[in-house]
Amino acid sequence: MKIQGLQKLTLLDYPGQVACTIFTAGCNFRCPFCHNASLVTHVDDSLCISEEEIVHFLRKRQGILDGVCISGGEPLMQPDIMEFAAQVKELGYAVKLDTNGSFPVRLAQLVEAQLVDYVAMDIKNAPDSYGKTIGIERYDIAPVLQSVDILMNGSVPFEFRTTVVRELHQRSDFAAIGRWIKGGEPYFLQNFQDSGDLIQSGLHDYSKEILEQAAEIIRKNVPNVELRGVD
Repeated sequence: MKIQGLQKLTLLDYPGQVACTIFTAGCNFRCPFCHNASLVTHVDDSLCISEEEIVHFLRKRQGILDGVCISGGEPLMQPDIMEFAAQVKELGYAVKLDTNGSFPVRLAQLVEAQLVDYVAMDIKNAPDSYGKTIGIERYDIAPVLQSVDILMNGSVPFEFRTTVVRELHQRSDFAAIGRWIKGGEPYFLQNFQDSGDLIQSGLHDYSKEILEQAAEIIRKNVPNVELRGVD
């Protein structure tokens, strides 16, 4: 596992759990709005935290933390993700996985082995707008479609979420997303925030009013839609 970050305490990343978040390095997408761009574009082995150090930390936090969020980057790029998740589970922690949904085989393996307790999957945009949104113009979204099906037809609790960027998301996209993930609840619209560590500059958020309008469009097919990152 190439682990390049550890947030020792979070009350937000894992719904209902006191958790820590582990950030893996590397991603196969190049989303212009990615707020962890340095994790995506620059994998530096010298900055990686060893699995032994993470396991030692988790042992010390037993009885204090409830869960571990495995985020990124894209965690499912890591070839030993199953072994690592198994170690975390053996220590008694609930495991949440953040994923872009582009590795459905590994996702299915983790779910079937009961090594994840909650999955948060990014829905980057409507299917026809996916390429421009992830920075890969001709991307074949078949793997993403498979991951959506795995979660919607499986038993592991999950959420879908979309980071909304003014330059990338339009009214027609929200309608198409709603039709695509009909029945996939809960679904969160996350307002874009400039972290200062982006792949592309010059991006903007939407107003709360526009996001509420987008949520209403999606609720025609997905009733449980909530907003995040909106004042």
